[in-house]
Amino acid sequence: MIKIVTIIGARPQIIKAAALSRAIKNHFSDKIKEVIVHTGQHYDENMSQVFFDELGIPAPDYNLGVGSGSHGVQTAKMIEGIEEILLKENPDYLVVYGDTNSTLAGAMAASKIHIPIAHIEAGLRSFNKAMPEEINRICCDHCSTLLFSPTATGYNNLIKEGFTPKNKKPFTIDNPGIYHCGDVMYDNSLYFSKTTRQEDNETTSIVPKSNYILCTIHRNNNTDEPKRLNSVVKALLRLSEEEDIIIPLHPRTKKLLSINLETETYRSLIDNKRIYILEPVSFLGMIMLEKKASLVITDSGGVQKESYFFKKPCIIIRSETEWREIVEVGAAIIADADEEKIIDGYYHFKEKKDIEYPEIFGDGKAAEFICNELISNKKSKIIHKF
Repeated sequence: MIKIVTIIGARPQIIKAAALSRAIKNHFSDKIKEVIVHTGQHYDENMSQVFFDELGIPAPDYNLGVGSGSHGVQTAKMIEGIEEILLKENPDYLVVYGDTNSTLAGAMAASKIHIPIAHIEAGLRSFNKAMPEEINRICCDHCSTLLFSPTATGYNNLIKEGFTPKNKKPFTIDNPGIYHCGDVMYDNSLYFSKTTRQEDNETTSIVPKSNYILCTIHRNNNTDEPKRLNSVVKALLRLSEEEDIIIPLHPRTKKLLSINLETETYRSLIDNKRIYILEPVSFLGMIMLEKKASLVITDSGGVQKESYFFKKPCIIIRSETEWREIVEVGAAIIADADEEKIIDGYYHFKEKKDIEYPEIFGDGKAAEFICNELISNKKSKIIHKF
C-alpha cells in the first residue's frame, strides 16, 4: 500500500479532492492510504466545512489554520507546517491541486525534502505572469514528478517548457512523467449532477426555474477595482432587460458592491427585480443553477469549465483564460471587464444556435487513472531531516 498526503486550502481544491478521495474509497482502498491536510488558506471555516460534508470527503487529518495574510506570510507559514507533517507522515507522494498558495507551499516543502509531487491540473497557462496563480502553476510543475494535465493544451504547454513525453519509469523530479488524463472536475460534475439535496431545492426555489443568465464575480481585480466592477455591473443591468440574472455572491464581494459601485449603479442593481443576488450556494446547488441557465458570465476558472460540461455558452470577464480550448471551439468568449464586449458576447450567443461541445475534458474517470499511475510509479525515497 502507498501513502499520499493531499494538500487542500481553498474551496475549489476541496471539490477537486473529492474525486480522488471517492476513487480511493471505491476502487483503491486496499492500495492507497490518503492523509488530508487543510492549510486553512480559505479561512472561513464554516464555508469550507459545508464542502466536506456535502461531497463526502473525509475530515482533514491536519488543519494548519493559516488564514489570511500577504502572499509571502501565508505561503511561508504553510511551508513550515506542511514540512513538519511530511517529515512525520513520510508519504510516497504529495498530491497538490491547481494553482493556489497552498499548491505552491506544498510543492516547495516536498521538493526540498525529496518527496515526489503529483500535480493535478498541471500544464495550465494563462500566459500572464502578473497573475499570482500563473507563478504558482509554473513553479509547482517544475518541482513535480507526476504531472496530470486535464487537457491536450496543458499537456502541450508542458512539452513546450521542456518536459518530454519520452521519459521512462521510474519517474523522478529529474525524470518526470507527464499525462493528458482528463479533468477530475468533469468526474465530479458527472457524478454530482445526479445528486439532489433538499437544501439545494430550497436555495433554488426562490429564483427563476430556467432560462436565466448565471453570473459569478470573485476575482480581486474585478471586485477591488471600481472601474472594472462598475463596467461589469452596468452590463448586467442592461442584460437584465433581456433575461433574469442570478448572482451567487461571496460575502466579501457583496460588501464591496456598496463600496466600489457608483451610487446610482448600486441602487439600480439592488432595486432590480430581474436580478437575484444570492448568498453563496453549495457546489451541488451551483451545479443545479448551471444546468438550468441559458448563459454563464464568470471570472471563475472552475465555473468556466462547468458551463462547458453542461453545454452552456460562457462569457469570461477576464483578459485571459487557462481554459483556452473552450474559447477555441467557440463555446466561450473573452470579454474582460468591458461593458460593450459583454453585451456583444450575449447577442453573439443568442444568435448562435450551433455551438459544439467536443469531449476535451476526458471520459469522467480521470481520478481512477491518476490513482493507477500513483500506484504504478511508487519509488523508494529518502527523507532528509534537518
